[in-house]
Amino acid sequence: MEIALLGPVAGFALAACGTPGPNNLLLASSGTRSGYLASLKLLLGIMLGLQGLMLLTALGLGRLFELWPALQWGLKVAGSGYLLWLAWRIATAPPPEAGERPMSWHQGALFQFLNPKSWLMAISAISGFTLAGEQYWSSAWSVLGVFLFFGLITGHLWTLIGMRVRRWLRTERDWRRFNGVMGGLTAACVAMIWH
Repeated sequence: MEIALLGPVAGFALAACGTPGPNNLLLASSGTRSGYLASLKLLLGIMLGLQGLMLLTALGLGRLFELWPALQWGLKVAGSGYLLWLAWRIATAPPPEAGERPMSWHQGALFQFLNPKSWLMAISAISGFTLAGEQYWSSAWSVLGVFLFFGLITGHLWTLIGMRVRRWLRTERDWRRFNGVMGGLTAACVAMIWH
């Protein structure tokens, strides 16, 4: 990949991976409820799922959305439904119990295939930053590497933020408020999908 493209790819990856969205809200919530170390499996799953999704996009899966727009609409509907269900689960969750486990790594990985923000990131990154011809695969691998790097960094930060928030949650009422806010923010991600 040309060095001149690395800056824009890095900027896009940082913005795409670092801004609030379903993955980061899950990581923050997990960090708050289960702690940093327990949340690392979820972070690993999210990153593996995103890398797999980007690889499939590089192999041509993203082109299906161009050929059949109904697929994109179907993904939006399925993803919105899942996010609303997840938001409800987060909002109504009781205070955490000792040893509570977050989503597993494979749930985090599979979530990427229902997460419209992940699809948008994958399609935008592969279509926008890969080079044509013989440089296609070297540039695609570079894009995947940059996204992995920034995804891990920002994912750790969101998990640590969640862990820090836990210090302020002392009562059951505090937990209900926090869970309600996190559920509401997760539900608000649905609005971003449809704009």
